[in-house]
Amino acid sequence: MSDNNKNKQPKHLFATIQTPVRKDASRLSDDEKMQLIESKMIEVLDILGLDLQDDSLSGTPRRVAKMYVKEIFKGLNPDNLPKLSSFENKYKYGQMLVERDISVFSTCEHHLLPIIGKAHVAYISNGTVLGLSKINRIVDYFARRPQVQERLTVQIVKAMQEALGTEDVACVVDAKHMCLVSRGIKDITSSTLTAEYAGKFKEPEVKKEFLRYINIDTKFIV
Repeated sequence: MSDNNKNKQPKHLFATIQTPVRKDASRLSDDEKMQLIESKMIEVLDILGLDLQDDSLSGTPRRVAKMYVKEIFKGLNPDNLPKLSSFENKYKYGQMLVERDISVFSTCEHHLLPIIGKAHVAYISNGTVLGLSKINRIVDYFARRPQVQERLTVQIVKAMQEALGTEDVACVVDAKHMCLVSRGIKDITSSTLTAEYAGKFKEPEVKKEFLRYINIDTKFIV
């Protein structure tokens, strides 16, 4: 992979697995989005019967608008895609590299309630490597949007493959969904596990090694 290709960052990566956004999603600036969301939140809170003249509530619409645009949904803005340039594997390290227990803070797109958990990401270098913090940033970028956990898991793998120029990437996400905890079935103990294996990670022994690294029972893996 040439240096020029390493530094190029298409703004519409992974279109087939992309979060469903309209083609004109970037037509408004962040400030314009926050202004509009603030006005709509005033309407929502007013409909719920809350007194927005109260000191505790008066700033809520603005705080929610800023949180949506700048924090929990910032992954909808392609300008926030982290720089994914890779580097030569000068150490000739040929085994898998595993970054485990990466914090995941996302939002269920069905109820707009939090998804909280951990991601475990691994790859086998074919000549290039990523700085460790880049893996965490990839996870955070795709998590910070309305999400489905299955899609998030695949997006992380595709982004890693794109950055490294290799198929040999795996990701497991283990998370709690507040839409199950705080409403509906109200199950506070269960968690959701999703996995995506590509390249060499589809081989049973490589998959088992990865799962052992992240302390997942491999006795049922075939």
